[in-house]
Amino acid sequence: MDLQIYNTKEEVARNFAEYLENWIKENDEVHIALSGGSTPKIVFDELSNTEKYNIDWSEVHLYWGDERCVPPTDEQSNYKMTQDHLLEHIDIPSKNIHRIFGENDPKKEALRYGDVLSENMPPDNEAPVFDMVILGMGEDGHTASIFPHEIGLWNSKSICEVAIHPDSGQKRISITGKVINHSKTVVFLVTGFGKKEKVAEIIHKTGDYTKYPASLVAPHSGNLTWFLDADAASLL
Repeated sequence: MDLQIYNTKEEVARNFAEYLENWIKENDEVHIALSGGSTPKIVFDELSNTEKYNIDWSEVHLYWGDERCVPPTDEQSNYKMTQDHLLEHIDIPSKNIHRIFGENDPKKEALRYGDVLSENMPPDNEAPVFDMVILGMGEDGHTASIFPHEIGLWNSKSICEVAIHPDSGQKRISITGKVINHSKTVVFLVTGFGKKEKVAEIIHKTGDYTKYPASLVAPHSGNLTWFLDADAASLL
């Protein structure tokens, strides 16, 4: 894995945005799974500066690695966050935006979205292959919407699963481990002191790291990069 450590979360956002801009320019049409959370929000704000970043968004297809089972207008919606902080500021064709319908029946939507991924991306060993999956990590070590109490979902044979938040009981749609690990490139965006213990345990393979879904991220391509701020990396 490659560790990229910067002083602040704003520096993480700027450096990842530059990395993404260059990566898109080096590839043709790309398919990217986005993450929700506070760090991606800062990244989206950075990427929305179209005078600074020269990205041909017509060559980019955007998906979501997970979504809360709420309407797209709900403040909790990962799609709405992306819409507010990125999509409405860039010139991207609507046909390139492939959202999870959080307002639909969760089980049916997990199946539908799995079909969308399979139809749009060639499968490899029964899993659609993203060009890039962007992940966050929670203070409990969860990633996408696979939480420690449901870590078994990681090895699901399905492309997408219905997950349940351990505290709120809220249902979510999430891609599974086989999709993440079949991606050509996987990037973690992790910031904040609250993540430092889990970051250190996962990277050093110590403590209870095997209980954290984020520890299972190991793309077959070998292309795994962590973008961390100094706070999240303070125990490394």
